[in-house]
Amino acid sequence: MYEPIRSKSVHSTMADGTPDFPHRSRGEELDIQLAGHLAALLAVTDELRALEPGPGLDTAADRLAEQVARLRGGRPPVRLQVAAAEPAPCPATLHRRAHTLAARALVVAASRADTAVAILTAERMDAHAAALEPRELASR
Repeated sequence: MYEPIRSKSVHSTMADGTPDFPHRSRGEELDIQLAGHLAALLAVTDELRALEPGPGLDTAADRLAEQVARLRGGRPPVRLQVAAAEPAPCPATLHRRAHTLAARALVVAASRADTAVAILTAERMDAHAAALEPRELASR
């Protein structure tokens, strides 16, 4: 009823030989993911710095850039140069986005046991939540 297979299978297992592409460890994958989340958080922080300049955001941006560079093997992140945009972005929206990005980074930092990044992202979550509270109370 069925004809036997006469050619070699196109599917192979890892036991068949050495792979012809590099594999990354779980730790390396988490580093890449964490660096991406922190770089996105840095971009939003730079946007907020342009709208609401202050030493707190400057310090946070520098610390985020330092951690991204560490995770990327010393390569510094590309920093956002924000020009005046029309219409100007809503600071509350940026704070919500930054809070969400910090939460994502915190989850990855916890899974890879990176205490420095976990502390930094928890601080950023607190700062963005605090920045949202007066705005949300005023809008009620």
